[in-house]
Amino acid sequence: MAELIQPIRGMNDVLPEQSPGWTAVESAAAAIFDAYGYQRLRIPVLERTDLYRRSIGESTDIVEKEMYTFDDRNGDSLTLRPEATAGMVRAGLSHGLFHNQQQKLWCSGPMFRHEKPQKARYRQFHQLSLEAVGFAGPEIDAELIVMSAHLWARLGLESPTLELNSLGTPESRGRYREALVAYFDGSRDILDADSLRRLEINPLRILDSKNPDLRDLIAAAPELSDYLDSESRDHFEQVTHLLTDVGQSYVLNPRLVRGLDYYTRTVFEWVTDRLGAQSAICSGGRYDGLVAQLGGRDTPAVGWALGLERVVELMAAEGREIAAQSPDAYLVMAGDRARREGFAIAERLRADVPGLRLTFDCVAGGMKAQLKRADRSGARLALILGDDELAAGQVSVKALRERSPQESVELGELIERLRRDGAH
Repeated sequence: MAELIQPIRGMNDVLPEQSPGWTAVESAAAAIFDAYGYQRLRIPVLERTDLYRRSIGESTDIVEKEMYTFDDRNGDSLTLRPEATAGMVRAGLSHGLFHNQQQKLWCSGPMFRHEKPQKARYRQFHQLSLEAVGFAGPEIDAELIVMSAHLWARLGLESPTLELNSLGTPESRGRYREALVAYFDGSRDILDADSLRRLEINPLRILDSKNPDLRDLIAAAPELSDYLDSESRDHFEQVTHLLTDVGQSYVLNPRLVRGLDYYTRTVFEWVTDRLGAQSAICSGGRYDGLVAQLGGRDTPAVGWALGLERVVELMAAEGREIAAQSPDAYLVMAGDRARREGFAIAERLRADVPGLRLTFDCVAGGMKAQLKRADRSGARLALILGDDELAAGQVSVKALRERSPQESVELGELIERLRRDGAH
């Protein structure tokens, strides 16, 4: 017997019984996106490596440690996408979508980062990403945040908490950078190797450190809010006022800096205490300089991304799991003629009863065995087709989930009954 090929570590199969939760999140999100006028964009899984080096930032953990990068046969350096925003902006620029236009876009699909696999953190993970390009005002920041809040409500999730901060402009961050360098430079003896390297390249990344030995040092560091320019401060205040006006609560987190270098001004995260160390389920913010950074004109933009695996796991943690749907009806066929004619009957039922979930037994066996399989399927009804039913032009209907007598009905009557009762 040949040896089984095992899956790659950190790249998981989503089994049939797990899929309904994924479908629920994707369907709810797509409905909300449509209601707000966002259109779907599909982008490649592979991009040129330079796209991520220029957008995410050379000093980020993603670019330095986590990307799946390789040279193709032509010698070009390619990377499996670690996130979607850079690719969506690249696509918009490639096709002229941002030239004198405003765009509301979304995409979904797998992303790849070579991280240490753990609960709710995988090497292949899936995101829903939402981007609004060409909008400068605070209203669009608030809109994207409120849209994510609507998604949690629609999914019945109660634990997500919104954290907000403003990173200001690159100029105000430059002043803050100088203050951080001066502060951390006086504590070089307790900084770890990663933090020492970041001190030279991008000291804001030190605030992201997970080293518990640096917790007190980071807590006492200067706060970015003290270095914000007046325009960024005003923009952020307007965002918070808009959220308050619609009853959206939030927590100000001055240490929230996000892990990607392209962010400016408003940044936010939705966090939960139900998933252990992986508390963030949705993150985003403004990236007003990214379009120009990738070769376009100076264009404001804002977006967010949520992790599908984390949201589905959160649904389970909060008792909001969605079970796979059972068939409405199970067709039991006894005899060769019944199996042949039953196939056509099944097709007619599916065509004439919108939304009907109907399956039939593809395994040879007696009627008793088929009825047992029908019961195990969870179907509400067993539709029985044998010699007697064929001779009379009828189908026998047996209720599997309630006590009621079995009866024989004509096919047209059965169709009307299923329509009237509702397929589900």
